[in-house]
Amino acid sequence: MALGTTLGRVAAAKPEGARRPLVTRAALKGLALRIVPPLVVLAVFLLLWEVLCQRPGAGLPPPSRVVTEAWDIIAHPFYDNGGTDKGLFWHISASLQRVALGFTLAVIAGVMLGTLVGQSEWAMRGLDPIFQVLRTIPPLAWLPLSLAAFRDGQPSAIFVIFITSIWPIIINTAVGIRNIPQDYRNVAAVLRLNAFEFFAKVMLPSAAPYIFTGLRIGVGLSWLAIVAAEMLIGGVGIGFFIWDAWNSSHISEIIVALVYVGVIGFVLDRLVAGLGHLVTRGTATA
Repeated sequence: MALGTTLGRVAAAKPEGARRPLVTRAALKGLALRIVPPLVVLAVFLLLWEVLCQRPGAGLPPPSRVVTEAWDIIAHPFYDNGGTDKGLFWHISASLQRVALGFTLAVIAGVMLGTLVGQSEWAMRGLDPIFQVLRTIPPLAWLPLSLAAFRDGQPSAIFVIFITSIWPIIINTAVGIRNIPQDYRNVAAVLRLNAFEFFAKVMLPSAAPYIFTGLRIGVGLSWLAIVAAEMLIGGVGIGFFIWDAWNSSHISEIIVALVYVGVIGFVLDRLVAGLGHLVTRGTATA
């Protein structure tokens, strides 16, 4: 009788100790809801594109012809024949290097200026009108001025990235600094934090969600600006590749390059959003 009771208890306790599945049904459902709708929309878009562009006199090639005509650059992105005759990987890599440098400079300067504007009423009154005027200037309008100043395409492109992406960083950082709760400032005063400690331990953590919002906007503008600038300055870069393909009437190669540009822009946004989500512990929306 005692043995039967013990076995019954073990049998009853066994399901509780069983391992839970690594992937739950709810997780699979959530993943499907995120992936399936975009795939359906993409399939419908490609189908409509194929049907509309198969007609005689269509200005653009259908997707099937794009893949056929541009298969060489799709299948061989790493070739390098010297000069500007390179695969898409090298053009994209050159553009990303320019974006990384220009955007990094914009982040450093933007956070510093945004902190100054957000913390000082006088700085806000003096600098904000100037910022509002300068940020409305189109990115490419800065290119002739930067070429005249630097007399070289590389620093000119980096400057265009910098001047394009800095404004949302400044504005969002300033808003985040101004929205720091007064209680945080009072605690910092009680603890007698110096200026650097207040900046590192109070300002940056409190304003981080706003800062990362500005960074997401800024990195998108950086990628947009470099593609446009490279069409004019030439050299190796995805913008130059698109312009060169246009001059050679390779429309299919342009479409493939635009797909790469869009995907990389999306990845850059996701990377900054994911970093913001990690740094702010979920406060910044990813």
